[in-house]
Amino acid sequence: MNKRKARERTKRAPARPLIERLPAPLRPWYQAARPRSLPATYAALLVGGAVALNDGIFEPLRFLLALIGALLLQIASNFVNEYVDHQRGADALKVAGMGMVLSEGKLSAQQVLIGAVVTTVGGALIGLILVALSGTTLLFVGIVGVAAVVLYTAGPLPLSHIGLGEVTAFLCFGPLMTFGTYYAISGQDNLQALLAGVPLGFTVAAILHANNMRDIEADRAVNKRTLAVRFGLKGAFIEFNILIYGAYVASGALIIAGAMPLPTLLVFVTLWEAVWLVRVTTRSKDAQALHRAQGRTARLHWWLGLALAAGWFLAAAFGVQ
Repeated sequence: MNKRKARERTKRAPARPLIERLPAPLRPWYQAARPRSLPATYAALLVGGAVALNDGIFEPLRFLLALIGALLLQIASNFVNEYVDHQRGADALKVAGMGMVLSEGKLSAQQVLIGAVVTTVGGALIGLILVALSGTTLLFVGIVGVAAVVLYTAGPLPLSHIGLGEVTAFLCFGPLMTFGTYYAISGQDNLQALLAGVPLGFTVAAILHANNMRDIEADRAVNKRTLAVRFGLKGAFIEFNILIYGAYVASGALIIAGAMPLPTLLVFVTLWEAVWLVRVTTRSKDAQALHRAQGRTARLHWWLGLALAAGWFLAAAFGVQ
C-alpha cells in the first residue's frame, strides 16, 4: 500500500524544468544560451528543410549539420549579447530577461567571452563543411550570419543599439536562414525557400521587439537606441501589431501569388493566439508582464513555423501546390 501511494505521489509531482535536471556546472551555461530564443532557429530550419523535401532533394545529414551550425551561431550571438551588455552596463537596470548570468554572478565575463568564441568558431567550421558539400553561395550566407553574431551587440555601432536589431533578426532568422538551409541541403538556389522565411522574419523580429519593449527604460538609461526607445512605448505597441499581423499578411500574399502551396494556409490556425497576444501585450507597461509576453511571442513564432513546415510537408505528401 505504501509503495502504491509513493508511486501515485511521484506521478502527481510536476516534472522539474530541464535546467534543474542538469549538472550544476552546466546550468549557468544553459541559462546563458537563452534556450527560449532557440526556436527561432528550429522554426526556420524546419521550413527550409520542408521546402527541400517538397522538391524531393532532402539530405538528412546535411540538414542535421545545418541545424547544429545555426544553433551554435545563435548561442554565440546570445553569449556576445550577454558579455557586451554587461560590459556596457546595459543589464544593470533590467528587472527581467533571459540570460543575465553575469549580473547574477553565475559566470565570469571571461567565461562568457570564451564561450562566445568557441561557439562562433564551431558554427563557422560546420558552415565551411557545408560550403564544401553544397557550394560557395552558402559561404556568403554564412559570412552574413557570423557578421550578425559579432556586430549585433559588439563594435563601435552595434546594430541592436542603433535601431537595426529587428531588421537584422528579420533577415537572418527569416529569409536568409530558410534559403541557407535549402541551399545547404541541395546545393541549389530557390526563390521559394527565400520567400518562405518572410512570415517567420516578422514573428522573430516581434520576439526581439517584445524584449526591447520590456527593457525600454533600462536601454534608454544607457543610450541604447532600440526602435522601442526611439518610438516610445505607444509607438512600440504599434510596431508590435505590424510585426505580428505582418506574418499573416505576408503568408496570405505568398499563397495567393503561388509562392507557397495551399496547405500552408495552416498558419492561420495560429491567428487566434496572435490576436490574444497583441491584445494583452499592448495593454501593459509592466516589465514582468512584457517579459511573459516575450515568451508567448517566441511560442507563437514556433507554432507558426511548425504550421508552415507542416503545410510544405503536406504539399510534398499529396502533391498539392
